[in-house]
Amino acid sequence: MRWLDSALQTWRFRLARPWIPSGSRVLDIGAHQGQFLRTLGGRIRASVGLDPLAAPHTADRFRVVPERFGVPAPFTDGSFDAVVMLATLEHIREKEGLATECHRLLRRGGRVIVTVPSPQVDHILSVLTALRLVDGMSLEEHHGFTPDETPRLFREAGFELEHYRTFQLGLNHLFVFRRGGSAAAPRASSRGKVSAFAGGTEFVKRGYHRAG
Repeated sequence: MRWLDSALQTWRFRLARPWIPSGSRVLDIGAHQGQFLRTLGGRIRASVGLDPLAAPHTADRFRVVPERFGVPAPFTDGSFDAVVMLATLEHIREKEGLATECHRLLRRGGRVIVTVPSPQVDHILSVLTALRLVDGMSLEEHHGFTPDETPRLFREAGFELEHYRTFQLGLNHLFVFRRGGSAAAPRASSRGKVSAFAGGTEFVKRGYHRAG
């Protein structure tokens, strides 16, 4: 990862971090090598990062697993206090059921924290990649998803938009969605799923198959 990639990543982390309450169990989808979870330090417990390109490893309070997020996910209802997707949603081609599954995985009042770049960013990153100022971060996986599609995606799953702002000169967008107290979204059955954790941060992979 080049210096500019790291700087942009740190900017996203700084905006997302205040929305993670102390003591939270976090699911980071598209976690890279667990950098965001690591910055949260002692404010999280029993958290999981998923990324198909990650090297598997376990830290004191989280574990990174080299897997894609699949629907249904192998976690029981209400396993997490926050689901994080930083510069990830635009890479997920099959979004059907994604927000509904996030609703199931979150406790009541839990949050989904999402950053989504504007389409113009693809052109800028292409130039910066050609100049070898950034690595591109899987730019080829972007598929035209626009930030204004994000609220509908999560609203239809029973979330309320709690916070929205632009950053990085208006080229990036932060959304924070809150899961309400009622089960407004259709709930997938948790039958056959396993607890995310056993004995602290241990991730139970039984029955978990790589998606895609």
